Amino acid sequence: MYDIAIVGSGPAGSTLARLIGKKYKVLLIDKRHFTQEYSHKSYEKCCGGLLAPDAQKILAKLGLGIPKDVMVDPQIFVVRTIDLYNKIERFYQRFYFNLDREKFDKWLLSLVPSEVDIRNGCILKDFDKNDNYFNIKIYDSNTKKEYTEKAKILVGADGASSLVRKKAFRTDDISRYISVQEWFKVKEAMPYFSAIFDPTITDFYSWTIPKGEYMLVGSALNIDDNPISKFKLLKNKLDSYGYNLSKVTKKEGAFILRPYKTKNICTGNKDIALIGEAAGWISPSSAEGFSYAFHSAYILAESLKHGLDGFSTRYNKGCNNLKRNIILKNLKSPVMYNKILRKMAMSSGIQSVKLFDSNISDT
Repeated sequence: MYDIAIVGSGPAGSTLARLIGKKYKVLLIDKRHFTQEYSHKSYEKCCGGLLAPDAQKILAKLGLGIPKDVMVDPQIFVVRTIDLYNKIERFYQRFYFNLDREKFDKWLLSLVPSEVDIRNGCILKDFDKNDNYFNIKIYDSNTKKEYTEKAKILVGADGASSLVRKKAFRTDDISRYISVQEWFKVKEAMPYFSAIFDPTITDFYSWTIPKGEYMLVGSALNIDDNPISKFKLLKNKLDSYGYNLSKVTKKEGAFILRPYKTKNICTGNKDIALIGEAAGWISPSSAEGFSYAFHSAYILAESLKHGLDGFSTRYNKGCNNLKRNIILKNLKSPVMYNKILRKMAMSSGIQSVKLFDSNISDT
């Protein structure tokens, strides 16, 4: 019998396991294998792998520094903002850590104490609850067998498509997008993250991200608005901006949540907790999720310091600041996503930077 079973060992699940693993008997499962044998052959996370300032701040508070082998060149100091609809382009100074997402998750998992029972390559199939504990049905893709474990508390850290949330709570009250992303091999990477806006493609945004000898092109697309054709439209429009998108080396896809209201957030109930994107913790303006994953895991760990009884009330109350943050992000969204307000903001040039001409020759 486990005290706590955590489904998902991404940033939220691994952080929680690291913080509570010596106090409680913890089971941590993830469908990914995290071994060299299965690397890039099983489940991969569709993610841009950029650690924004908010996430850097919470990592600092957690006392963590990122090892260099997790980083990917180049590190990013500027955002190229492209409004395809209004035909305006600006550069804004902002610093991102550029990460290899798989290595980042492996590193976070390596920090989990040995007391935690970690099971990779294991998929949550179902769960039910009796008076005292959960029966958790798990499929082990290593042995091809299904078995059941018992736990007093169940934590869903299993992302936007969370089975824990889907089975125990409503899932039709939050907007869902599909993130489509393709990798392209390039001779020379553009040293910036591009944020691309065009309402004819999506009412969210698209992006390009340099990753060593590759470049990622992605978009958060409306599921019901022919996302494949919209992604093709994005690539066609980027041709005129100097992007060579002829050779695709890899394609990825994943669901993304977009919480327009705090009621879209679900922290759980008396014996189930949701953290990270499973709870709906993700920026509705930028789709940044790392900071919310770390923060929600920390808040839940703090609520568990006082025992299992009443933890959910403490966790929900502890999330009040995160809920206010979601409100502020939604207030910010109209300036980014309203084509008229965005045109006014970008045309003003406020807070933008002008890049120096690097083609200066001797006279």
